[in-house]
Amino acid sequence: MSKYMLVGMLMNMLISLMAQQPVSIKHDSIIYTIHKNHLRSIVFMDRIIGVEQFKENDILQSVQIEDQGNLYIRVFMEHSLTHYLQSLAPEWEADLLTEKGNFQFAFLVDGKNIYTENLHPGAFGKENKNLRTVFRVPLYSIQKEDSWGRFLWQRFWMSGGQDVLYEGDHELKIQIRPYLQKEVLIVGELIAEGSIRVVSNPNTIKPGDFKLQHPASADEWTLSSAGMDVSLIEQMNKRINSAVFKDITSVVVIREGKLWLEEYFNGSDKATLHDTRSVGKSFVSALMGMAIKDGYLSHEEETLDHFYDLEKYQNYHPAKNNITLKSLLTMTSPFDGTDLDDESPGHENKMYQSTDWVRFVLGLPLDNDKSKASRWDYFTGGAVVLGDILHQTIPGGLEIYAGQNLLNPLGFTDFQWEYTPQKVVNTAGGLRLRSVDLAKFGQLYLNKGSWNGKQLLSPEWCTKSLARQVEISKNEGYGYLFWNKVMESGNHQYNVSYASGNGGNKIYIFNDLSLVVVITSKAYDQVYGHVQSDRLLAEYILKALQ
Repeated sequence: MSKYMLVGMLMNMLISLMAQQPVSIKHDSIIYTIHKNHLRSIVFMDRIIGVEQFKENDILQSVQIEDQGNLYIRVFMEHSLTHYLQSLAPEWEADLLTEKGNFQFAFLVDGKNIYTENLHPGAFGKENKNLRTVFRVPLYSIQKEDSWGRFLWQRFWMSGGQDVLYEGDHELKIQIRPYLQKEVLIVGELIAEGSIRVVSNPNTIKPGDFKLQHPASADEWTLSSAGMDVSLIEQMNKRINSAVFKDITSVVVIREGKLWLEEYFNGSDKATLHDTRSVGKSFVSALMGMAIKDGYLSHEEETLDHFYDLEKYQNYHPAKNNITLKSLLTMTSPFDGTDLDDESPGHENKMYQSTDWVRFVLGLPLDNDKSKASRWDYFTGGAVVLGDILHQTIPGGLEIYAGQNLLNPLGFTDFQWEYTPQKVVNTAGGLRLRSVDLAKFGQLYLNKGSWNGKQLLSPEWCTKSLARQVEISKNEGYGYLFWNKVMESGNHQYNVSYASGNGGNKIYIFNDLSLVVVITSKAYDQVYGHVQSDRLLAEYILKALQ
């Protein structure tokens, strides 16, 4: 072996050994006096101030949490996050550390841990993890910055924070630790912590603002005489009117076919038409069942090639011919589209920007993984295609059919449709209805499709629609454009099916309890929207049943 070959081999071995060694992390220097004075601390402030201008008197000692205000934290660390992660896995390289690790935030109130979250590994960013020793995060602000800090705060708030901070004065402490997801979760030592005194809002709610309201729809429903824990409902009303539960506009409950509760908030009343967003998808499911019952469609196993010449659309593949109506109803079609990922080719916002929504959806490529596994994925475009199929199949079109066969028989006298660019009713959502009319729709399913002695839907369709056609998780499933899950309230578990729309809009249907619960809300695109509706149901309404 020549000396050149030997040198080459040694060099390769050296490079290989160096590649296996963890990278030494350089991070921002500690150059500001404020940083030195508050090393390993979290401080609170009420406005955006650059660290170079930040002074001691800018640090908040107390805060009154309110919607029209600001609360930021600034974190002063001794080292960068990646440095701390390296101590948890010295054998790992920097890229792997940033891919598998991040901050763990703990929120404590009066010394009690209320909420802990391991921040998603993608948050904060690789460069920040490697370099930053000082950073600012908005918890809430008037500008509502699109930040992981804001969503983190909302999750804390809806996971018990609002309950303990609702009344009185309290100490709120935030602690930060590094975590790394190896075979098991590893959490490191404390990086930084800080406290602030939280002063509750003055209680300006008058007794009349939370007392049980007189049902406004007694002329449409027989009033229920079933028992009720009035104090629980009044406590719920008080928290809605105090904005502990935000943006709620109505709560209506039908018990055993009779009006048990009807409450309105935040300027709404009986006549208000609520924009319940994707709750409208469940109406598409009903109309599909009606069209099958009336013979306009054969069954839900019909395929798209019966309705479209798919070769005329982009990204044609023979497999598109075999996509069934059922797969669109259950959101298991193989189209490469999901509303859960903003970058998805078929995301609903991209569809809305197109001039022809149906052509957009049918022209999407297929997702091979979905094709193999019939995987569930929330896909608004599928509901739009179902609406178009109904519109072109039923004589006179979908809007007239819906009015004659669903809305009018249920006694809907005031409603508003939204429309696609082709002037077809928008079956993605957006049907605006009164709260009591939303309750009628839920009661229709409890009645197995019967209303005032007329069979609007077949009992079989109602059962299939509410059943778990697809398992999303152990606790949650999906039917025919309806959700279903197991809900816990107190020591009880209940099976519930429900229509759901952005902001926390719900029609809950409990077969075992003969109960329909409608909650309308304007918490659009807010993390707390769906969470607080479930909490109102589980912690107040179900517990108030007697």
